[in-house]
Amino acid sequence: MQLELLNEQGQAASKYDAPETVFGRDYNEDLVHQVVVAYQANARQGTRAQKDREQVKHSTKKPFKQKGTGRARAGMTSSPLWRGGGRIFPNMPDENFSQKINKKMYRAGMASIFSQLAREGRVAVVESIKVDSPKTKALAAKFKAMNLESVLVIAEEVDENLYLASRNLVNVLVVEPRYADPVSLVHYKKVLVTKGAVDKLKEMFA
Repeated sequence: MQLELLNEQGQAASKYDAPETVFGRDYNEDLVHQVVVAYQANARQGTRAQKDREQVKHSTKKPFKQKGTGRARAGMTSSPLWRGGGRIFPNMPDENFSQKINKKMYRAGMASIFSQLAREGRVAVVESIKVDSPKTKALAAKFKAMNLESVLVIAEEVDENLYLASRNLVNVLVVEPRYADPVSLVHYKKVLVTKGAVDKLKEMFA
C-alpha cells in the first residue's frame, strides 16, 4: 500500500511503501464496531450509584393502619413503590462494564481501521515530528503550515518538548504507537505516522 510522504509544508513529496498487512486489509465493519464499542466500554468507570430501600433515609413507622383506609397496605415509606423510596435494582459503584476482546481480533480491527483510512486518503507519512522547544505556538504554526486542523500524530518516540507543546492543542493528539486507540483513529480527520512508527505498527498489528 502506497501512502503519501509529506514534507514540512504538508505537500506530498513522494510515495511511501507501507506494509500491506497493516494498511492494505479489507474493511471489516462488524469487527471495527466491536473493537470500538469494547474500547469505550472498558474506559467506563463504575462511579454511578443509587440507593436501595435499606439505604434511603426514611422512618420505619407504618404510614397508616393496615385496614379500613381503602388503600393498599404499606409497611414503610422506603418501598420502591413510594415517592422517595429506594430503587429495586439500583446501579452500584462496583458495576463492571468491561468487554473482552481477543488480541487477534483487536490487531485485525486496528489494521482494518488503518487500511480504510489509507483508502480514504486520511493517513500520511512524515520523516519525523519534532520541536526545538516546548512551545505550543511553534507546533501550532507547524501544523497550520501543513494545512492540518484535526490531526492524530503517531510518532516513534514522544519527547518532552513534543508532549508539552501538543497537550494544549484541542484538535491535536500526539501518541506513541502503543497508545494508538481505535476511537482516536476514527475521530481525527488526518493521521500522521512517522517512518519509525510505521515499523512499530507493523510489529504490533501485522
